[in-house]
Amino acid sequence: MTPKPLLIAFTLLIGLAGVNPGPRAQQSPNIILIFADDLGYEVLPAYGNKEHQTPFLDRMAAGGMVFENAHATPLCTPSRVQLMTGKYNFRNYIGFGLLDPGEKTIAHWLKDRGYATCVVGKWQLYGNARQQELAGGKVGSLPEEAGFDSYRLWQVRDLGSRYKNALLDTKGTGLEKFEGQYGPDLFTDYLEDFVEKQAGEPFFAYFPMALTHDPFEPYPGSPDYVSYDPEDRVNDPRYFPGMVSYMDKLVGRIINKVTELGLAENTLILFMGDNGTDRDVVNRLNGRELRGNKGYTNDLGTHVPLLAYWPGTIAAGSRNPNLIDLTDFLPTLLEVSGRDPLDQTFPMDGISFYPQLVNPQYSGRVREWVFCHYAPNWGNFTPRTFVYDTSWKYYADGEIYDLRNDPLENSPLQFKDLDRLGKKSVRKFKRVIGNMR
Repeated sequence: MTPKPLLIAFTLLIGLAGVNPGPRAQQSPNIILIFADDLGYEVLPAYGNKEHQTPFLDRMAAGGMVFENAHATPLCTPSRVQLMTGKYNFRNYIGFGLLDPGEKTIAHWLKDRGYATCVVGKWQLYGNARQQELAGGKVGSLPEEAGFDSYRLWQVRDLGSRYKNALLDTKGTGLEKFEGQYGPDLFTDYLEDFVEKQAGEPFFAYFPMALTHDPFEPYPGSPDYVSYDPEDRVNDPRYFPGMVSYMDKLVGRIINKVTELGLAENTLILFMGDNGTDRDVVNRLNGRELRGNKGYTNDLGTHVPLLAYWPGTIAAGSRNPNLIDLTDFLPTLLEVSGRDPLDQTFPMDGISFYPQLVNPQYSGRVREWVFCHYAPNWGNFTPRTFVYDTSWKYYADGEIYDLRNDPLENSPLQFKDLDRLGKKSVRKFKRVIGNMR
């Protein structure tokens, strides 16, 4: 005779076999990582700027977390390589415009976790002939080699316009010139389609934006956009505020899309800049005029915005004073995906800030300093290695700055003139540089 509990279980199983259970409940959160181009922290109203209009980024700030001390490298490719691999640049940066095809990226790691992956926007990681020559004949990575299943990108192998009349490379259809169309809109169209197709299954969407990089030129909605020909090569900073607003509009489209699809509470959206603002752009912040310092190593070259938005998980209106750098994103996103943060079987220079996202009162381990091995391999920028926190900065060549009183590094100090805490910090920073192998 069949025992009664087993009989009940068997009956339930037979009954359920004929029932459509509906969509499978998604467990792993979706992740959208937006990486704005040439955007320092001083540009955004979330950090006190009163000149620019960014209602959707303001919404992210009001509904999520603003990181007050997020830092990148001063230049785009070093920042992107560091972000995607979670490693300091001296470990894997092979040349400007190149991502070593032997590196495992965030996209690879998240694919291992069952995520669909997509990248739209600026690629610039395969290298053109000149960049490959400067790298000693090395070749970078194509998007699929870097772990992305889907993509629509500017500057994979070909250059062309990133804005009006965009020349883009799309998975499945290849290289195409979109006459009269605006590249940033086309990137966002593709990302929205990807999100719709993946709804209900975990996805990672990476959006390294073209905006707000120069050329500063007319954009949709500006009076001269329709008549503008990109061959005229306009590059006028008066267009910068409108490009900032257009960037914000695209962020709004993404937020609205995940909301419309009912995914907002299961989607982490991160917005960050890749380095300081272009040097042709001047912003006013707290009564001061600040000229962008892209490519250079003071605060205006490295200090970037970082906003995190995840309704129901991140406390609205949070402001986080802790240091964050680009190596921190890999461990953070792996922890978001459900991977045990104590699993150290992969190389990692960063510290997960996931606990800070979900607990504004978190009092555990945070980053004590930012290390930067800056080897631009491009332009006339000077390679430099340095370590800093929110008070002190030390360069490997011996320069010392008090960032509390001299954030733009106008007055180098002598070690003998530092107070006790300053000397303690500099000794620690020297050890950090000495231990980087």
